[in-house]
Formats: sequence, C-alpha cells, structure tokens
Amino acid sequence: MNFNKSHFALFIALASTLIAGCGVGIASTPDAQSEAISAPLPVNVVSPEITAIFATYHTTSTIVSDRDAPISARVAGEVIEVFVEEGDWVEKGQTLARLDGDRLRIQMNQAKANLEKTTKEYERNINLHERGLVSTASFDGMKFDLDALDASYRLAKLNYGYTFVRASISGVVSSRDIKVGQHVGVGDTTFRITDPSELIAYLQIPQNELAKFSVGHAANIYVDSMPERIFDASIARISPTIDVRNGTFRATAFIDNHEALLAPGMFGRFEIAFEKHSDALVIPTAAVIEEDNVSVVYVVEDGAARRRTITTGIEEDGQIEVLSGLSGFEKIIVTGQSGLRDGSRVLASIPNSQSVTG
Repeated sequence: MNFNKSHFALFIALASTLIAGCGVGIASTPDAQSEAISAPLPVNVVSPEITAIFATYHTTSTIVSDRDAPISARVAGEVIEVFVEEGDWVEKGQTLARLDGDRLRIQMNQAKANLEKTTKEYERNINLHERGLVSTASFDGMKFDLDALDASYRLAKLNYGYTFVRASISGVVSSRDIKVGQHVGVGDTTFRITDPSELIAYLQIPQNELAKFSVGHAANIYVDSMPERIFDASIARISPTIDVRNGTFRATAFIDNHEALLAPGMFGRFEIAFEKHSDALVIPTAAVIEEDNVSVVYVVEDGAARRRTITTGIEEDGQIEVLSGLSGFEKIIVTGQSGLRDGSRVLASIPNSQSVTG
C-alpha cells in the first residue's frame, strides 16, 4: 500500500513538471515573433544634390578626316623613284615619286627651241615692220605663230612637270599604291594623303529628335582603344534634308584632335549634350521605384521609411533630376527599399559611414 502511494506521488510530480514546461514554451513564441517583426531593416541612404545635369543623345559613327585626298597620276609612265612611305608627313607640293619623263622632256625641249627660233625672227621683223618693209598681215601672222608656239611650250613643260608626282595637301601618307617599275596610266591613284588634325564624324539623327539639336552643341567621344579617355567634339553642321535611305538627318561633328591620338577609321561612341539644367535637384537613379505608373522614393524620417511620390526629369550617368516631391534635405534610401512599405522601421546608414536612425 505504501509502495503504490509513493509511485503515485512521483507520477503527479513528473506530470506537473511537464505541464509547467509546456506552458513556458507556449508563452515565449509570441514574444519571439514580435521581436522579429519590430526589428528595423538595414538600408543605405544618401542626400540629394544640387548640380548641373545634361540631357544627352547617344549614337555611334566612324571617325574620318575632313581633308583626305587621293593623288592621281596626270600623265602615263613608268615609276622611276618613290620618295615617301606610308606614315610619312608631307607638305603640300612635296615630290612623292618620279615617273619616266624622257619623252615629255624631249617634247618640251623641242617646243622651247621652236619658240626661241620664232621669237628671234619676230624680233628682227619688228624694225622692218616699223619701216614698212614687212606687211601688216605677215607681221600679225608671225605674232600669232609666236603665241601658239609659246602655248605649246608651256603645255609641254606642264606635262613634263607632271612626271613628278606631288602632294596636293599637307598630311600623312595613308597609303602608297605604286612601286618602282610599275607603269601607271592617267588617273591611276598613286598615293593617298590624310590630314589627321582635322577629323570629323557624320552622325545620323532621327526625325523625331532633330528639334533637340543645333549647331554648337558639345559632344563627348569614347573609343575602344582608349576607354579611359574622353575626347571633345561639337556639332558644326546639320543637313536640312533627310536621308531617304534611313529617314535621318546628317549632323557633322568636328573633333578636337590636337594631341593626335585619334586616327581616321576609328569607331567612336558619341554622347551629345543637347539640354542643360544648371541647378537641378539630383538623386541616384537606383533610388527610384516605379509603383502604379508613378515614380516613388523612400525617405527616412524618425527611424521609419516614408513613401514619397516624385516627378522626374533628365536622367544621366546613374543620376536623375527630381522636379517635384522632395525638398532636398531628405535622406533618400538607395539600397534595401524594394521590400519596404510606408512606415517600415529601418536602420539607415550612409555608405562607408556609420549607422544613423533618421
């Protein structure tokens, strides 16, 4: 009898302990959930800036020289000498090559001899004509013959001079298309001269964008061979007619190449600034969320995220202009705002700085 009572008492004690333990567990669950819900979410914030922002248009084009001239042979002949090579700088009028000119030189000397002979005869007849010993008709005929021989000599001299192939402009020899011993004909290209100091690019502007552009607009140029460099250009001309092949207008951009780093044939990416707002209120584009067809940002106020509807303007290089909705003194959430709701508790920090509470 005593043995059963002691076992019963032990059973009651164990049951009480288990029930008490279960009661503690049930009571702690709501507290843990409450703490998790009320924990502030970490976000990064920045302040708006007042700065200049540009509306830009992006396009691509090949850079070319505004002064590029093929040098054609003006007389036929065999190439005797070549004086320059590709990459050489030449001045206007400099001799680039020489053709065989023996035949033309002989013709020139023959024309010169005929001219000198007729000139002496004409000079002897001047006095005779003045004394009436030579008729006026004969004297005038002699004068006409002299003029014709003079023209023949000058033409022969000019043709002989064409055996010396000369540069028509100053610049760099971009191509040599002849070699010694080669026979060239009239009109054959012998060299090409390019002046790299005057570079241009032809930009295609869509019809609906034309009103945004005018002569004088500045442009930045980027090339793959020098990705860290930005080169300057400006719009010099805009064609008033449309290109029927692609429906665009052609704008000519003059490129500043005073350092001679750019070369004709390079492919460039052009960024044209056609509108400037000098004192714009600007925030990072990453801070803006599109909700229900409106632009929204979240700002931190008293440790909570507050939803603000804004009107935006120009966007450039990861920055966007705010036309309305912000005063400029807010802390704008730029990281972590995608899961926020109006009133969410946040722990705000400035990138590379310490946490703040709003």
